[in-house]
Amino acid sequence: MVHGTAIAAGGEAVLLRGPSGCGKSDLALRVLGLTDRCFAGSSFALVADDQVVVRRSGGELSVMPPPALEGLIEVRGLGILPVAHLARATLTLIVELSDRQNLDRLPDPWPFESLLGISLPLLRIAAFEASAPLKLALALSQKPWQRSSP
Repeated sequence: MVHGTAIAAGGEAVLLRGPSGCGKSDLALRVLGLTDRCFAGSSFALVADDQVVVRRSGGELSVMPPPALEGLIEVRGLGILPVAHLARATLTLIVELSDRQNLDRLPDPWPFESLLGISLPLLRIAAFEASAPLKLALALSQKPWQRSSP
């Protein structure tokens, strides 16, 4: 169980991490509102908000909601509300929410982090920037960490 929020598109999940109040649920909500054209025909869906179950199976990690929080997202000012969700997705990217001044303009080399013994790319973004949802969608669809050169 990890503290965070997981969203997914095209079967690939993103784990949003950061301290309480840093914008995990807010960013997830804004990403859920993106149209499917932002990610090659796949819409984003919530997997889990606030707490995420992470399980390793072979060389992959899966994320899923704990039963008590399944299909629920915290919307500051509105409360905890039901939304469409996925029961499980394959984790392919960790997103660490940070202050804008702590972000690399051009990460080189791309950072990775190990979770349950699996190395995953690590993207750092500022959750409350207007472009944050699109940055996340672009990262997941274009996988810049796989490029050998700019």
